[in-house]
Amino acid sequence: MQLVVEARGIHKHFGALHVLKGVDLAVRERELVFVIGPSGSGKSTLLRCLNRLEQPSSGSLVVDGVDLLDPRTDINRARQRIGMVFQSFNLYPHLDALGNVTLALRKVVGQSRAEAELAGQAALERVGLAEKAGRLPNELSGGEQQRVSIARAVVNHPPLLICDEPTGNLDPDTSVGIMQLLHRINTAGTTILMVTHDREMVDKMRKRVIALDQGKLMRDERRGGYETE
Repeated sequence: MQLVVEARGIHKHFGALHVLKGVDLAVRERELVFVIGPSGSGKSTLLRCLNRLEQPSSGSLVVDGVDLLDPRTDINRARQRIGMVFQSFNLYPHLDALGNVTLALRKVVGQSRAEAELAGQAALERVGLAEKAGRLPNELSGGEQQRVSIARAVVNHPPLLICDEPTGNLDPDTSVGIMQLLHRINTAGTTILMVTHDREMVDKMRKRVIALDQGKLMRDERRGGYETE
């Protein structure tokens, strides 16, 4: 299988603070990779570097065949191939679920409203929320809001989905449902790289696990199987 992510020697400094210290990471298509480690180990910073929300201080980074550190690279265009799911949902409160899912398709990708809404409705159906397309975020539960954010992240069928603590604000039962949804998305072909503190869920899903500590990659373990359903 082809590499979706190839990061070599990634360093990140915030002033005198050295957060990432030469991280090497290769992720192949269709993998689901958990990133674990103590608070402050650099997990979220690594994810933000992988889609250039943060600029690595040094190193090389190729995602879906695109050199993200090449100054000639159109970063906004490259990010269309990288979906992002946040712990805090990051939905626009004045837009309904369909509006949140389709906004980037219309404003960034340039699709017509009709094209975007057709794709958005399909994405909401994929996450089990087709009937709530017209609901505002404050009319949805936390789990439903996260499903909307996942629909927004996958509506453009990106080869890579980056998830930063996607169940961090959810209760245990809802978290299981979100993890099962992400597993189905992965099984359908999307590569997923996910930061989580949920060690129990990581153990149950038995996927590849990488561990960071003090900005360094300390462990890279491949497992097999899936046991949450």
